[in-house]
Amino acid sequence: MSIKEHPPQSEESQTGEPMHVPVLLEITLSKLQPVEGESYLDLTAGYGGHARAFLNRTDNYLDSVLVDRDENAIKTLGDLAEKGVTLIHKDFVSAAQDLVKQGRKFDVILADLGVSSPQLDRAERGFSFRFDGPLDMRMDNRTEITAADIVNSYSVDDLTQLIIRYGEENPGRARRIAQAIVKARPIQGTTELADLIKQTVGRGSMKHHPATRTFQALRIEVNRELKLIEELLPLLPRLLNKGGRVGIISFHSLEDRLIKRYFSEQATAGYEAELIVPEKKPVSGTEDVHNPRSRSAKFRYAVKK
Repeated sequence: MSIKEHPPQSEESQTGEPMHVPVLLEITLSKLQPVEGESYLDLTAGYGGHARAFLNRTDNYLDSVLVDRDENAIKTLGDLAEKGVTLIHKDFVSAAQDLVKQGRKFDVILADLGVSSPQLDRAERGFSFRFDGPLDMRMDNRTEITAADIVNSYSVDDLTQLIIRYGEENPGRARRIAQAIVKARPIQGTTELADLIKQTVGRGSMKHHPATRTFQALRIEVNRELKLIEELLPLLPRLLNKGGRVGIISFHSLEDRLIKRYFSEQATAGYEAELIVPEKKPVSGTEDVHNPRSRSAKFRYAVKK
């Protein structure tokens, strides 16, 4: 499971929410180099870990925008709105499309594609099998389709392909899981589904719980995560000022593959390229000594020509 912000033990913000340690914070600041007066767009602001650090550097609240599809996250950013930051409660593609139509451009853009710890730690959100809760997994509770809808309506073939494609699961295991799900319907809870998968395929020698890949696949499907990334990438150059920088933090190979491909196309497009890619290889989360749980993260960035 990809996690982008992690609360230190027993620390809380003034709003009562846990404080958060942003993934790869020092590295993103170093590579994107925000300076005073620059405008900032955070397409996945979450609980403001990165945003607050970047805005401390730019001190330009009036020209900055923070986006998140999670209502709870937006509520915790009210103090920044009081300073003049624009908050947008939408998915990052819808927000980016609106900003392009408005002709808005920014000096620094950041997108952190992970799931925040507060989302995982609330049982009622249904993201994690560590807590017993409903099979929901919606980052935006205005979205109609939940994980329970998928689990209880998709065919064996569709579930199998979903678990293979988005969970990167072994095809044989994926089919056994799909068959077990269909046979056990209806399934409504996270623990119920996780236990069913464990009973079906066993623990074996896996380092992670055998349900991890299936839960990832369901979350990606519910939130259209990869489809939204594909739609976002070509919008980024249109949102950047000349010399502006964009950085993207991904947490699994499916996300990074899309970003790598797009940046590679820009790097080899010659005169038609809109972005310069300074570093071919991503920065790994293993370089983040301040946040060891970020080791699965990868950071890539580019500069507007």
